[in-house]
Amino acid sequence: MKILRRFIYREAALAIAYVTVGFLALFFFFDMIDELRWVSNQPGGYQLSHALLTVALRLPNYLYELLPITVLIGTIYVMASLAQSSEFTIMRTSGLGPGRALGTLLVLGSIFVVITFAVGDYLAPLSDRTGQLLKARFRGELTGGASGGWLKERQNDHALAVNVRALGPDGQMLDVRIFDFDAQGRLSRQLRAASAQVAADGLGWELEQVQQRQFLLSGADQARVEVSHSAHLLWPTGISADMVSAALLKPERMPTIELFQYIRHLQDNGQSAQKYEIEFWRKVFYPLSCLVMVVLALPFAYLHFRSGGIAAYVFGGVMAGISFFMLNTVFGYAGNLRQWWPWLTAAAPGLIYSALSLGAFGWLVLRR
Repeated sequence: MKILRRFIYREAALAIAYVTVGFLALFFFFDMIDELRWVSNQPGGYQLSHALLTVALRLPNYLYELLPITVLIGTIYVMASLAQSSEFTIMRTSGLGPGRALGTLLVLGSIFVVITFAVGDYLAPLSDRTGQLLKARFRGELTGGASGGWLKERQNDHALAVNVRALGPDGQMLDVRIFDFDAQGRLSRQLRAASAQVAADGLGWELEQVQQRQFLLSGADQARVEVSHSAHLLWPTGISADMVSAALLKPERMPTIELFQYIRHLQDNGQSAQKYEIEFWRKVFYPLSCLVMVVLALPFAYLHFRSGGIAAYVFGGVMAGISFFMLNTVFGYAGNLRQWWPWLTAAAPGLIYSALSLGAFGWLVLRR
């Protein structure tokens, strides 16, 4: 039985690797065509080598998104090929029953669950951050829009609103504005800094070229403003660089732990975290979709193919996989709009397709 398992694992791994490389090459080609418009011939500008490196750094993100669908395509192809050549029939007569076949593919899917999680939580965020800094260095600063990114924080009885307009080439925060409101909701202080970066100990921000405005009440209806300037100021805060990146850019590339910490930060400061909670649970359940894909591919091993009929079944399986990701996206938007439970919103597509796959598997094996 070990020989049969190794044979299935080897054939499936080769097929999945072949499909994955093909998809990555296709995405690399199209992204490179799009990136060429930014290439400059001027010294010190955005060169062809920079474009190649920028596009290459996007590949881990594509790998994370593509792995479940390539697992489905590769496994369907192997299972259908074994069924068409009657090799799977021989395996069944050799003792590879339905339970063992399902267990074999679940082990294979578990391996790709670990790979998908590692790529999405470690490799993809690192490469995405490196690519963003590379583009910022040669093509200008990164911004989340005309108003930048906004964050909130509470310190004792004060509420603070923080605005960061853009991220610079070296990852520093540009044009930082901090609004300090007292317990009565009145603006008591405003800080504006040309740039800022997280302190080495992570317990504050180091502000550069700071203008500070202090709003003071001198009577019942009298107030004055004191303006001061300083070249350097240490501002204590718990807002991390990753939280700023999430406010300026999309949170999908954040590691799961950092995304969880950002959700806690939003909740502690009374901000809506529904969108980010759905994204968090999606990152938790997304690697598990590899298990759904191998279960979806298993019934193809029990079909009876005529000559030349395998392509239609493989195409049908691929369309089923694409519909799974479409349903996943639809549930994400619907859950955000309708305020569904985030974990149920993220898990529902996988549960639905797992039930359909196991139902098809049981009908083909037990009924036929």
